[in-house]
Amino acid sequence: MKKNDIGVIGLAVMGSNLALNMADHDYEVAIYNRTYAVGEAVVKNNPHPKMHLYKELEDFVQSLALPRKIVLMVKAGRPVDLVIEGLLPLLSEGDIIMDGGNSNFNDTIKRTKEIEALGFRYLGVGISGGEEGARFGPAIMPGGSKDAYEHVSEILESISAKYNGEPCCTYMGSDGAGHYVKMVHNGIEYADMQLIAESYSILKHIGNFSNDEIQAIFSKWNEGELESFLIEISAQIFSVKDPETHNHLIDMILDKAAQKGTGKWTAEEALNTGTDASLLTSSVFARFMSAQKDQRVKASSILDYDAPALNIEDKEAFIEDVRQALYASKIIAYAQGFDLMKNASLEYGWDLQFGAIAKVFREGCIIRARFLNRITEAYDTNPSLDNLMVDDSFKSSLLEYQGNLRKITSLAITQGVSVPAFTTAISYFDAYRTASSSANLIQAQRDLFGAHTYERVDREGDFHTEWIDLSRE
Repeated sequence: MKKNDIGVIGLAVMGSNLALNMADHDYEVAIYNRTYAVGEAVVKNNPHPKMHLYKELEDFVQSLALPRKIVLMVKAGRPVDLVIEGLLPLLSEGDIIMDGGNSNFNDTIKRTKEIEALGFRYLGVGISGGEEGARFGPAIMPGGSKDAYEHVSEILESISAKYNGEPCCTYMGSDGAGHYVKMVHNGIEYADMQLIAESYSILKHIGNFSNDEIQAIFSKWNEGELESFLIEISAQIFSVKDPETHNHLIDMILDKAAQKGTGKWTAEEALNTGTDASLLTSSVFARFMSAQKDQRVKASSILDYDAPALNIEDKEAFIEDVRQALYASKIIAYAQGFDLMKNASLEYGWDLQFGAIAKVFREGCIIRARFLNRITEAYDTNPSLDNLMVDDSFKSSLLEYQGNLRKITSLAITQGVSVPAFTTAISYFDAYRTASSSANLIQAQRDLFGAHTYERVDREGDFHTEWIDLSRE
């Protein structure tokens, strides 16, 4: 009897859609779910001759061709460990376990060491694109054993999204590299979404544009250099009416943004690697603030601010100013994300290939956008690029658009409209281009109260001063 090519454990929406995607690509797919009724419902609702449901885990494992290839699509954390514990006694040496969930890369590093010490192989596979991506082609970011990837590369690349025929899937690096890249993808996603939301807020509260007008603005933006999945769906959102109230649905949605943790992990990693990812981090904090709805409502009537009167005479010019501010900030968000990956690559010994990562992001994932081609070109031209902002192409855009980023951010502040991401973006830009900063005072303070020493501009070495004694002279 012919063995199955690959198996999928965990048949919630992402897992079942990924299994169907594999089956559509002519692979024999074994599927298993701890609750058998869930698997039965998947098969009933999505019958496929290439997809085979098993009630018992042992039968599922025995149905797979050697070396066995098993994808786990279960909730991150302890559930992954529990599934692995159940699998290990049933596997043969060289079998491959792939975690396709949003696991923390530290967990993936730990699991890789433990599982490979037992003679098996392990991959942490970042998958982006949501339900539709899993079904029809996600961006895939595998990390772990290179040998393991060579055994599964044909399957993963065939089911991935394609950009001009090129798979949006490539090997990222050892142990946790794949899940790390997926984590940073989500961090950039947080920033991108926050910047778009702030642009909406500016258009609505300062420009006084209606939802229909904003829909038209976003649609036009999506035809130019801002073309991206997130701009596209934002335009779509503004066109939808609530069937119950007949109001625009956007106006009926409570302004509390949820988050599942990957943005928080990105912020933590920025701290761990000493990376200024302040724009990415501010987007996480913005979600935290949004969750304090009751406090915000109370404060709105307590912390008064009368904004100066404003009359925008040239609406088209104002729209273009916002567009340029958004695009410049978007460049800065990606610059921070790729800088974080650069520092992590050194920290964890991964040798991440940033041009290849940008290629994977071009289709299938949530942050897919036209300008990712420019990122690929930037790293192809200079693989050791210090920061995306100093690439000739991005530098030109930033120098041209920085004036309107400053203008729109200043306008929002004077009008009392919260724009933490825009504000952080221009602050990062200015900090990065500052040749002589105020950090010398901080070092002096640290040396005075803690004898932490400092370096000098005129000679090598570490120095300490008895500040109190000198101040008395």
